[in-house]
Amino acid sequence: MDLGLSGRVVVITGASKGIGLACAMAFAREGAKVVGVSRDIAHLHAAQRDLQHEGLHMEVTAADLRDSVAAQVVIEYIENEFGPIDVLVNCAGAARRTPVAELHADAMHASMQAKYFTYMHVIDPVIRHMAARGHGSIVNVVGQGGKQANPLHVGGGAANAALMLASVGYASAYAAKGVRVNVINPGIARTGRVQEGLGAASRASGRAPEELLAEQLAEIPMGRMAEPAEVANVALFLASPLASYVTGAVIPMDGGKAAVI
Repeated sequence: MDLGLSGRVVVITGASKGIGLACAMAFAREGAKVVGVSRDIAHLHAAQRDLQHEGLHMEVTAADLRDSVAAQVVIEYIENEFGPIDVLVNCAGAARRTPVAELHADAMHASMQAKYFTYMHVIDPVIRHMAARGHGSIVNVVGQGGKQANPLHVGGGAANAALMLASVGYASAYAAKGVRVNVINPGIARTGRVQEGLGAASRASGRAPEELLAEQLAEIPMGRMAEPAEVANVALFLASPLASYVTGAVIPMDGGKAAVI
């Protein structure tokens, strides 16, 4: 199926690993001109090689998106170097899971810097460019932790909840200007963050990470965690013209765990 993404300039933040890397591969397979952004240029070059092994290509540029000026500069560079941005997929940044005993004010601040502002600093310049041109699509990969409170994920959950509200607000504000904004909320996914989260849960509970993981998987009706490529497939659809009447959507991808409307 032709998703209508061939030749489109697609910027993916957090493209060096996990869901971001899976998105880079998926969009490149569709013929998009993919530009990956992450803090660490060495990690980006490793991701670039991963795509090359699949016969795919990704341009890369490093930036610390916690810094609003750096975000503005990298977006202007991409627009000048590779062309107007048609699609933005935000995957950059992840707030650490923190046991309550370790959850001080600086940890809360770090959570917002790591997850909320890494998205907002990029969205601001991109959405203004898109609105001026009259078209564009933004997909924010956020997380179900923003919908269900977890004592180990207070900071990150708060950042996720704020991102969902901001995303839907932007969707409403920019719909008449031809820009769509949607959210994907993965639950537990097969990325490096799984071990980090299990480590925090183990410190808080004194239980073995393996035991905790088995317990988490047992709570998922589908009986398994998500694969990054599965999240990328949904991002493809939301970014594509096939979803031309979808904006302000918040889509859960948790294997049926949150049985709510």
